[in-house]
Amino acid sequence: MASTTTATYIGIFFLTGNSILAINRSWGDAAAVIFVLASYLSLVQLFYCLRWFEASPQGSAARDKARLGVWLTTTLLTVMFSWRVAAVMPAWPVAAGVLFMGGSTIAGGFYALFLHRPQGD
Repeated sequence: MASTTTATYIGIFFLTGNSILAINRSWGDAAAVIFVLASYLSLVQLFYCLRWFEASPQGSAARDKARLGVWLTTTLLTVMFSWRVAAVMPAWPVAAGVLFMGGSTIAGGFYALFLHRPQGD
């Protein structure tokens, strides 16, 4: 368990450092700085929700709330990154494909987390 905690702290440390460097490089471009900050805060929130999900007992209301938090946070990140990638695509059909893949990922995540029940359950 100690190695998981250490790995988590190392990951957060590198995420924070990389975000600081990205903000420094993007200084003067408010949209880029806001994007980096929103991405950073969403990733930290995702780590929190994942930790909450793992610590909650199976079948509890807390686990269901954590599952919802994980899905909402990953949805936000998917929308943000898909929108950003689609904006730099050379043609609108490619951008539409990127947005379609992002939407499919969100829908698939919703199905996997909330609708699908394995045979053993």
